[in-house]
Amino acid sequence: MKDDRGELDLTKQIEQLELENSKLKKRAQEAEGEMTIVKGIGMNSPEMRACQVRVKELNDSLAIALDINDNFQRQSVAMRKRTEEVEEDNKRLSQQISDYIKKYEDSFRKAGL
Repeated sequence: MKDDRGELDLTKQIEQLELENSKLKKRAQEAEGEMTIVKGIGMNSPEMRACQVRVKELNDSLAIALDINDNFQRQSVAMRKRTEEVEEDNKRLSQQISDYIKKYEDSFRKAGL
């Protein structure tokens, strides 16, 4: 039977859209099925397991590095504090020496020093 309806016939357009819609639904279902298979295989594949092992190794390395950094930061603060104490001691010692030299300057000159 020949379809003599024109392109502007709404019933013909509806039938074409319904046919296209059913094809798209079928493709979507097939794609969902394939996606389910890929996800199932992907999570259990040797490559994925190797990647998971590598991620764990990297996380462990990161934890070690963060611990080392934390220890370094604490030691750095302690060293800065100690350096400041030594600098203050040096200033006081320098002042004491300067005061001592001024106090005995005349006697040093007489002694030829």
